[in-house]
Amino acid sequence: MLPQEIIRRKRDGETLSAANIAAFVNAMSSGTITDGQVAAFAMAVFFNGMKRDEAVALTLAMRDSGDVLDWSDLPGPVVDKHSTGGVGDNVSLMLAPLAVACGAYVPMISGRGLGHTGGTLDKMDSIPGYISQPDNALFRKVVCEVGCAIIGQTANLAPADKRLYSIRDVTATVESIPLITASILSKKLSAGLNALVLDVKSGNGAFMAKNRDAVALATSIVEVANGAGLPTTALLTDMNEPLALAAGNAVEVKNAVDFLTGDRRDARLESVTLALVAEMVLSAGLATNLKTAMEKTKTALNSGKAAEVFGRMVTGLGGPADFVEKVDQYLPVAPVKVEVRASQAGYISSTDTRAVGIAVVALGGGRIRPQDPVDHAVGITALQPIGAKMEKGEPIALVHARSDSDAAAAVSAVEAAYHFADKKPRTVNPVLRRIGS
Repeated sequence: MLPQEIIRRKRDGETLSAANIAAFVNAMSSGTITDGQVAAFAMAVFFNGMKRDEAVALTLAMRDSGDVLDWSDLPGPVVDKHSTGGVGDNVSLMLAPLAVACGAYVPMISGRGLGHTGGTLDKMDSIPGYISQPDNALFRKVVCEVGCAIIGQTANLAPADKRLYSIRDVTATVESIPLITASILSKKLSAGLNALVLDVKSGNGAFMAKNRDAVALATSIVEVANGAGLPTTALLTDMNEPLALAAGNAVEVKNAVDFLTGDRRDARLESVTLALVAEMVLSAGLATNLKTAMEKTKTALNSGKAAEVFGRMVTGLGGPADFVEKVDQYLPVAPVKVEVRASQAGYISSTDTRAVGIAVVALGGGRIRPQDPVDHAVGITALQPIGAKMEKGEPIALVHARSDSDAAAAVSAVEAAYHFADKKPRTVNPVLRRIGS
């Protein structure tokens, strides 16, 4: 069928066959259709949606547009996690080695920062020597020998998704649940997983700020993933404040190392990380129930085994052999540090989490344009949580900046993002809901 006929059918609200979708994706991959036709298809899906079977067909066609990794030679289950993105969300850095310490293998293909949210790959790039985009041979070697590797998407994994996403990004069609679902899952399916766990964020620091939208996205991904043959569950988690007490790149790596070694563990971060790893352990068949999976996860963390795995992964991908032991000697440090002080006394009642993320981007810790470089040293630490009791003038955060002017702008932004009340607010469990079998 002609590409324009496929577009017309979806424009008119018809259901596309798997063959029609595969043909369109093949044409998109081979370059035989124009960017305008791809954009028209994306807009038609944006307005008319897709049924589950259509979303499954789109996901599988995009998966099959490139390489599909095979880990059948590994002696254990292959699992991964995907987060929809947040502020201070460095979960992946602890989750991958924790899952390995519990007996799983984690070939984690991550992304860079998007909008106000931080990217796992940008965090790993703050480690000197770390090869975040290795060839497939090194990727496989590290996964086989260490158990996990956190890397970026290679050119041959779901290339159709790369083209479609780049066009969606400039045609106001990013926020389509079927297209988000296919984009996420095509990459995860191409990674050759046995099971997947999702961390879908909801709140003022999430892309899906409303709970109902986050639930709709999580449900879509779980249903399509299972329809495509990938056992998947999801946790809905709160992003109405930064997850960790640090937001940036090097500062979040430092926070992750402190977490793994036991030097410091932020309460909300620990709750979400352990819950996600326990889901991975259960879905991988390494525990018979969630309680046993959680016990196994806590043991792996407290034994120090996960910290050891993280260190070996860093070394295997070109980083320092003693990175975990001497983390402060290796990470870049911003030259200017300025405290953000409470504008009034009282309890922290709410945080504009997106504003905190934007402040990190403005410091240079994220990108305004895709080609922009990232300053790995800048960020914000010591972010006080909702419910903390503060005196006027007491520090609520610490800005790490490249210049005095950058620091002053960030201080103003963070100060405005914090709100106070006379009464202590009710605290929220960061794990809101589980979606799946």
